[in-house]
Amino acid sequence: TTITHASFNDPHGVAVNPGGNVYVTNFGSGTVSVINPATNTVTGSPITIGNGPSGVAVSPVTGLVFVTNFDSNTVSVIDPTTNTVTGSPITVGTAPTGVAVNPVTGEVYVTNFAGDTVSVIS
Repeated sequence: TTITHASFNDPHGVAVNPGGNVYVTNFGSGTVSVINPATNTVTGSPITIGNGPSGVAVSPVTGLVFVTNFDSNTVSVIDPTTNTVTGSPITVGTAPTGVAVNPVTGEVYVTNFAGDTVSVIS
C-alpha cells in the first residue's frame, strides 16, 4: 500500500504514537501530516511547525511528539491530543536532523548535522 496526499511535500521523517497515529514531517512545506492507521488516510490539516522539519520522535513517557527543524535550528513539540504545537520552538544546534526520546528519563536527544554535536533536552 502506498499513501498519497496533497500535504506530502518532501516527506522526511515518520513516527508512530502509542495510539497508532502516524506523524510524517514535510520538509518542503514546514508541516507535519497525521495519518489515521485504520484508514491509511491523512486526517485534518497539516500542522505548521518550523523551517525544514526533518526528524520526528514520540515520547513513550509523555506521548509528546518532537520534530527537528533543520533550517531553523529548533525542535517543535506537538501535543498529540490536539495535534497542535505547544510552546515556543526549542533552540538546539546547527541543522538538527535525528531525534530520539529516552524511555527511562524522558530526555530528548537531537543530532545536529552541521554542528557535529548532540543536544539534550530535559
